[in-house]
Amino acid sequence: MTIKDSILKALENFKKPVSYQEVTKYILDNKLYAFEGQTPHATVSALLGDFIRKNDTRVARVKQNGAYFYYLTKNDLLAVEEANVLLQDENGSKKGTKACFSERDLHVLFVSYLKSLGIYAKTILHEESKNSKDDTQKWAHPDIIGVKFAKFKSATSSKLLKTLERKDSCEIISYEIKKEINSDYELKKYYFQAVSNSTWANLGYLVAFEINDNLKEEMERLNKSFGIGVIKLHANPFESQILFQSSYKNLDYQTIDKLCHINEKYRQFIEQIEKILSADDKYVNSSLLELEKECDMYYEKDEDILNYCTSKNIPIE
Repeated sequence: MTIKDSILKALENFKKPVSYQEVTKYILDNKLYAFEGQTPHATVSALLGDFIRKNDTRVARVKQNGAYFYYLTKNDLLAVEEANVLLQDENGSKKGTKACFSERDLHVLFVSYLKSLGIYAKTILHEESKNSKDDTQKWAHPDIIGVKFAKFKSATSSKLLKTLERKDSCEIISYEIKKEINSDYELKKYYFQAVSNSTWANLGYLVAFEINDNLKEEMERLNKSFGIGVIKLHANPFESQILFQSSYKNLDYQTIDKLCHINEKYRQFIEQIEKILSADDKYVNSSLLELEKECDMYYEKDEDILNYCTSKNIPIE
């Protein structure tokens, strides 16, 4: 029996929407398949997502309380009834799912995506700012700051750009991260938070893990009017998509100075960028290594990403 056959057999047994953890447990308990790796839960989660991505008509899923539940399509009626039970009990307590992931759990996935694009990135914690208790300054800085340096095949071209237009040697980018954008109200609230938090940067993006497809037209309108881009983050970060590009603008040095004053981690990141831009060629690589140390951790291997998503209960599509 193949691993996919064992998954289908497990779903046939349940006859209701179940989590990938329940499917894995059934396979292991009944010895349907001998897993070679040490992460059977991650393997099953990935393959269930594979059924959905490839539009396999045998398997469907529902989303409840931030998690996915899978079932056989021939059991559609039973699945709908069970999904209603999963919603909430009369006291509002959640059923059928583990604790939902937090917004900050998404940071390492997004930073992994940015790293694949050659962008150095760091989380900026609001609570570490000097004004963290001042609500009027709540939208002062972004969730994540990123920088991408211009690269040329010719060293001569790089030197010329650095000499004549140092400010054009890199792009500094602001990112606002959200778990989901489900309504027009949420879209406008989060979008203008991103606008406010990115006034200082060359580029600004609103990033979300879940985005209601019905909001695409309004996103396009906002993007054309205010220039903030939109990124759809995926559990496999390398499949993330830029839905709308950000408009480029010059750096606002006055706001950068303000942010350096209120947040030490932000100041250190900006300082490291300046060191790289002003460094002699022989010191650039060592300066980049110093910047790397300032950045968030990231994943490169699919297995590490699957394990992380599993541990944080992040739905794997």
